[in-house]
Amino acid sequence: MNPDLDLALNRVIRAPRAAVWRAWTDPARLAQWWLPAPTKCRVDRLEARPGGGLVTRMSEDGVTYAPHMDALFLVVDDEERIVFTNAVDSAWRPTNPEPVALTAEITFADHPDGTDYRILVRHGDPSARDRHEKMGFLDGWGAVTTQLAAVAEGSTSA
Repeated sequence: MNPDLDLALNRVIRAPRAAVWRAWTDPARLAQWWLPAPTKCRVDRLEARPGGGLVTRMSEDGVTYAPHMDALFLVVDDEERIVFTNAVDSAWRPTNPEPVALTAEITFADHPDGTDYRILVRHGDPSARDRHEKMGFLDGWGAVTTQLAAVAEGSTSA
């Protein structure tokens, strides 16, 4: 991790790694936690494989949905790691996403209490990193990680 360019969040989720992985790779589950509540999420595309797309929409009222993210999976190692970027969209076109371009690496590891869940978000320059931090990186990614934990912990028998 480069503290001038990267932001990180680490949590232990009290669910097996397979349940946390399913919450990430099943569109119905991802829609339940991907955006901070009360914002609603619709998953238009979730192809959890290298080169696959991640396209989501968001809604404040649950009726009208606007684009949220159009990203590309770079690495998908089953139950271990997901890397995606919004600097290339799901059609493999370079983009200039607002408000910030990023590459996110999510890792999943066994932990005595469940899953060691780690997020590392890389930025191209210090100003992008600082902008993302000021926008509320810890609050936003922290909130969705709490929501992810609730989905994964509730689905451990599924």
